[in-house]
Amino acid sequence: MRVHFIAIGGSAMHNLAIALHKKGFEVTGSDDVLFEPSASRLAGYGILPQSTGWFPEKITSNLDAVILGMHARADNPELLKAQELGVKIYSYPDYIYEQSKDKKRVVIGGSHGKTTITSMILHALQQAGKDFDYLVGAQLEGFETMVKLSHEAPVNIIEGDEYLASPIDRRPKFHIYKAHIGVISGIAWDHINVFPTFDNYIEQFKIFADTIETDGSLIYSQTDDVLNNMVAGLQHPANKLPYALPQFEIDNGVTSIEADGNTYALQVFGSHNLLNIEAARLVCEQLGINKHDFYTYISSFKGAARRLELVGKNEQSTIFKDFAHSPSKLTATIDAVKKQFPQRKLIACIELHTFSSLNKDFLNEYAGTMDEADEAIVFIDKKTFEQKKITPYAADAVKEAFANGNLQFFDNPGALRNYLESLDISNSNLLMMSSGNFGGINLIDLKNILLNYTEY
Repeated sequence: MRVHFIAIGGSAMHNLAIALHKKGFEVTGSDDVLFEPSASRLAGYGILPQSTGWFPEKITSNLDAVILGMHARADNPELLKAQELGVKIYSYPDYIYEQSKDKKRVVIGGSHGKTTITSMILHALQQAGKDFDYLVGAQLEGFETMVKLSHEAPVNIIEGDEYLASPIDRRPKFHIYKAHIGVISGIAWDHINVFPTFDNYIEQFKIFADTIETDGSLIYSQTDDVLNNMVAGLQHPANKLPYALPQFEIDNGVTSIEADGNTYALQVFGSHNLLNIEAARLVCEQLGINKHDFYTYISSFKGAARRLELVGKNEQSTIFKDFAHSPSKLTATIDAVKKQFPQRKLIACIELHTFSSLNKDFLNEYAGTMDEADEAIVFIDKKTFEQKKITPYAADAVKEAFANGNLQFFDNPGALRNYLESLDISNSNLLMMSSGNFGGINLIDLKNILLNYTEY
């Protein structure tokens, strides 16, 4: 099979390219910009484009498929050439389905927790010695790539994003996979640039549920009222399996699950992670792993990358970084840290970076989300406003939207860095949340300054 990737450098795209290369496909690709770690990883497998840019001459009629990344535009010259020649064009979710249509497909959807639930399932299946393919949205410890596609594995575990499939395929990705086992972790409005109303956003999850195979299962959080109401109105015959918080305790900063007379100490914490564990457990039970074995396996799960990831700690303080950026994720992450360390002050800093979070009409969705933090900081790099062609707004607008008059606002990364470096975080936790990079602030350097090199 000869496959060409347009926009090969994307996170999912370059991992899919590597997966197909390892499967024995002849893989080529192009991109107008290649960042790390994509470039080095592609180079390691001998499939890094020789130069950046778009080269229509790479598109020939003897290609079996062209895979189109979301980063490309609809007028991309390579895409136009493929359309002219009649070469079969796929989005990456289309091609994942094409490679998985004869396997059992597990698709994890929801506004939050998708990557973590998927990671938990992969961890448990790996611990159980089972063979499986997968697509996950983060690099995981113990897994070489974010995508695996094989001839032999009987099941594919797929993180099901609700964002659009490609520039010429405006379907949400998770509509394409046709799950046998579908998961919805919760519904909280996101991607306002694509789904302009909450009702329109909810509709995408209804469609996802309706794509589940007739004899399949829908696993969903019954703690989410919006999701509960949606599921109650479904006519689909799939088996409905709700989940809620398990019995648990927090002792000396360690969360444990209690089940059937046994106690399972965890390396992750927070109500959102306990719910994620229950979603993963129900999936794994459908795949032949019993409750006791699952909880035993999940006890060694350290978390997905950038999800409450430990930056550093000493005896009095801990610094975390997290991918949280939407209102629901922000609330859940702050709540988790506050409950895990109730005696410590919590300093929470979020960078608003996505199109949705920066949209002034959406900003009010953040009202009250940082109220549990003892000190709340919001950062928007003024360069981000410029890059995304959004009219900047002042600190007062942010404070009003968050309904928090004590909130501090920064739009200059240097000023934010200076402020953070001046903090006394004794008997405190610092939580840094962003899908960006805080304007280039080095969190390792910040850790070393704040913890005085006394981490253990």
